[in-house]
Order: sequence, then C-alpha cells, then structure tokens
Amino acid sequence: MTAPAAGHHRTTVAVGYDGSEAAQDAVRWAAEYASAGNYRIRVVHAWVWPIFTKKLGPVRGVEGSGLRHSAEAILAEGVDVARTAFAAARTAAARTAAPAPAAAPAAGNKTEAGSDVEGVMETGLPATVLRDAARDARLLVVSSRGLGGVLGHVAGSVCLDLAGSSPCPLMVIRRRRGPGEAAAAVVVGVDGTSRSSAALAGAVRLAGILGATLQVVHIDQTRSRAREGHGRHARHGQELLDHALEEARGLAPELSISGVLREGHAASKELLAASADAEVLVIGTHNREGGPGNTVTAVLNKARCNVLITR
Repeated sequence: MTAPAAGHHRTTVAVGYDGSEAAQDAVRWAAEYASAGNYRIRVVHAWVWPIFTKKLGPVRGVEGSGLRHSAEAILAEGVDVARTAFAAARTAAARTAAPAPAAAPAAGNKTEAGSDVEGVMETGLPATVLRDAARDARLLVVSSRGLGGVLGHVAGSVCLDLAGSSPCPLMVIRRRRGPGEAAAAVVVGVDGTSRSSAALAGAVRLAGILGATLQVVHIDQTRSRAREGHGRHARHGQELLDHALEEARGLAPELSISGVLREGHAASKELLAASADAEVLVIGTHNREGGPGNTVTAVLNKARCNVLITR
C-alpha cells in the first residue's frame, strides 16, 4: 500500500463508538486504515447521560452498576475492538509483504498495537463530542447508523451535522470488506471547483492507502440547461474530466485511474449510480458555515457504499 503524502502532519484517526454493531464496523475500518497509513487511533465515546440526570453512580449493593460504569465499559470495549483489528491488520500486512532482513525499529516508531490506540470519553451530544475530539485528527470515522446511543433516532442528523462542521475529512461507514475481499474502486466526483480539487486529492490518498483503483466522475449538466453562472473560459464536460484525470495522475502515477462522464440534472443521483459498487464515494462539501449542501445530504441518505466528505 502507498504511504501517505509527505507534509500531512496530522497522525491521528478519530472514530466514534457507542457499542452498536455498526460502530464496531466503523472502529474496525478505522483501525485497518490506521494500520495501513501508520496512524494512531482515538476511540471516542459521547456520554450523554449527564445531560439528563445526576444519578450516574452505582446502585448500592450492585457491583458494576451505574451509568458511569456502563459508559466506561463501552469505551473500553471500543478500545479493545480497535486494538484487536489494528493488530490483525498489521499481521496480515506482514504476511503479504516481501521477506526482508530483520532490523531494529527506528527511533520513535511504535511497535505495539496497544500504544497506537487511545480512548476518550466526554460528556455531551455525539456531534459536539466527536467534533471536539477530531480537531487535531486527519480523519473522523463514524457509522451511518448508531452513534446516538440513547439518542439513536437522531443518528442521521449526527452525520449531517458532522458533514457540515467536522474540522477534518469525515468518513461515513456503511459496510466493510469481508476477510480477503479485494478493495473495490474509490469513486470521486469533480465539478471544477476548489472543493472538488480537495476531494480529488483526498480520493487519491485514500485509494493509495486502500490499494484500490480510482474512478473520477464528472456530471456534465451544461447540455441539459443553460450555462448560467459559468465563466466564458471555464472548463466543461470532457475537458474538465480530462483536466481532473491529468491532475490525479500527477499526484499518484502508480494508481490505476479511469474517468467517467455522465449527464443529468441531479448530481447526487448520478454520483449514487456511478458508485453503486464502489468501496468509497468521495465528495467535497460547501464551507462549514453553509452546511453540507444538498448533494452531500442526498448522498448520505441514499449511498450504498462508504462516503468520504473532504474539506
């Protein structure tokens, strides 16, 4: 797998955990990604109960009871899931790597999976806690379900909140590959804006780490409507796609990269169709103050694959 691009100083992957099966999948995905990229993992649990009650301690005479103890147990479970998945990913990578002479680890390198995993439990609603915990992270990973614990019914709003306000790229996990299953393509949507340039760069890095192919998709809406709002010298259609492909190949010449030009009024509908069998769909979002935007919202609600929202 390709090492991350130089200059990216953020070395922590933050992941939300609430004890659900979906959250376990998110933690395992984050651990495998962190192992491939040589990053640390921060498992984050949002403890909501202090918002609603002061009765957090153990029940008298009942060992291991109490809301605080329950929250600590959930966090400990998440940390254990991360450590197990991280160690398994490293073992699998070592088995497939070409044999090399044994050498002492370089100074500062981490050699134990446990030293690469930390747990954080903070009081507050999930979106707020996760946002704060990811301020120094290179990636925030969440499940598309769960996340809310007792507030599970608002899980969808948590993802949408983070899509517009996360301080770093947001990965929303819908499914994980099975053992031994090859990575499907990483699909990225480009539209010629600055946010699509960030999405393209993020997709290139992600495809390299996952060992996946990259498919660049542009939705040409200029043939079905007037070109209002487009500059006279702006790129359109195949020209825009070709420019994006050239940019992607310049960033990672070793990647297998292809392009697809689609037409349609609704960008979200075309992106969802193009990524139906993908590993990850990568899209850019609007500025944080403006929220995630209609395309991101529609994709998060309907995507069948994992979704990376870049910054």
